[in-house]
Amino acid sequence: MEFFEQFGYFGLFLGSFLAATILPFSSEILVTGMLIAGANPLYVFLFATLGNWLGSVSTYGLGLLGKLQWIEKWFKVSREKIEKQQRTIQKFGSWISLVVWLPGIGDIFALALGFYRVNPYICIPFMLIGKALRYLTIIFMYDLIVSLF
Repeated sequence: MEFFEQFGYFGLFLGSFLAATILPFSSEILVTGMLIAGANPLYVFLFATLGNWLGSVSTYGLGLLGKLQWIEKWFKVSREKIEKQQRTIQKFGSWISLVVWLPGIGDIFALALGFYRVNPYICIPFMLIGKALRYLTIIFMYDLIVSLF
């Protein structure tokens, strides 16, 4: 954590990026820490959102590299089940993109969106909207709590 703090906004960007990959990491702690340290909320919003969004885009890209045969072979999932999941993801993919910010499962969604080849021209901007709303909410809640004390 101290590593990211010593690099300021770049550390926030990097930490937020890593938090949106398959690495178990929380960008909320970094965002809150930056705000407590007196960082500019607009810059915190911009760097965290951009880093986290690009992390999700890279996870989406990893999903694009996946092959159906790997899922069948390594995870012992039938082709029929995978095709059923693919139809569901294709049907709701754009809306699922809005919730890739969710802790824990958001990274799996981003990976699945890439694996099932959800339209990137819709999916990636929706990911950005979801990430932006996430950090706006965190910053708003921080300001609300600070104003109470």
